[in-house]
Order: sequence, then structure tokens, then C-alpha cells
Amino acid sequence: MTAIYTFDVFSTLDGFGSYEDGDWGGYWSKQGPEFLDHRLALYGEEQRMVLGANTYRQFVQVLGASTEESKVGDPVNARMRNLPTTVVSTTLEGPLDWPDATLVNGDAVDVVARLKEESEVPLRSHGSLSMNRALMAAGLVDRVQVTLFPVLTGQTGADPIFRGAADFDLELIEHRNLDGHIQELIYRPTLH
Repeated sequence: MTAIYTFDVFSTLDGFGSYEDGDWGGYWSKQGPEFLDHRLALYGEEQRMVLGANTYRQFVQVLGASTEESKVGDPVNARMRNLPTTVVSTTLEGPLDWPDATLVNGDAVDVVARLKEESEVPLRSHGSLSMNRALMAAGLVDRVQVTLFPVLTGQTGADPIFRGAADFDLELIEHRNLDGHIQELIYRPTLH
């Protein structure tokens, strides 16, 4: 049996994964207790994180290296930071400065195909946009989990989530409303 691979991503209503030069704050300042509890429980499940090199670098910058305490007081990020993690890269060199991280050099499609066959736990990738778009095109993403924040970032939005992605049909398999305004949508993607 192959492991389930989930592409987990945060997005604004207009499809951006982050912002530049804005004053939004983390989670676009829309998080509430229900959202935070849900994310904490999500990362409490047994799983392996899969990150691309750029997201890994961003996480180390924001969350701190393995030799430091987390710079973020957010228990969700602290828990995510301590999950077993595979970092896929053709540019990074080890050792990685991240707790319980393994660097695998190579093409993400080959690496994740092998991980899916070998892993005894589900695989989850948060962010890593370009890597996950390539994995979707290769048919390796089983679930796309989009957490939709109720903001428009037309002036400050950065990192369009699906820019350059292939065309997909999406089957909604799960959804929830968190704190009355954040939508979590989980889809099964099929190449169109």
C-alpha cells in the first residue's frame, strides 16, 4: 500500500500563498482558537513532512534552526518543526540544521514516488509550491488541502499557489469551517 501524500497550503481568496510589504501578520491575522486547535491536532498525527529546498530555507529562517528554540511562540509551528522531515533538493548540502530532517538529493518526482512506496506513515507537504505543482502533474498528490483565509491581497499578494500548474478536476472529499470564517477544503485531484 502506498502512503497518502497531502499538499497542504494556505491561500487568500485571490489565490496567493503569502504577501510582500504588507502588515497582515501570520495567518493574515485571521487565526482563532478553533483554527489553531485544529492545526495542532493535525500535526499531532503520525506523519512525515516533505519540503522543497526553498520552503526549508524559509522555515529555518522563520522557525529557527535545530540548535535554537523556536523563534515563534506558536505551538502549531513548534509541533510541525519537530516532525520527521524529508527535504528534497538538488542544491542543498547536509547536514541540515533542523530537528529530525533528512536531505534527499534528486528530482522531487522520483524522491516522492519512492517515499510513497516506502513510508509507513502519511506524507504531508506544507507550502513547497513549485515542487508540489510538479508532483501534482506527475499524479503523486493524493489530496490538496487548501486552507482559505478571508482576505484579498491584490496589492500585496505573493506566491500564486497554482500559477503554472496543469489543469485538474477536483473532487471535494472533506471541508470544514473554522472560527466562522476560515475554510478548509480537501480535494482529490485528477489531471484534466
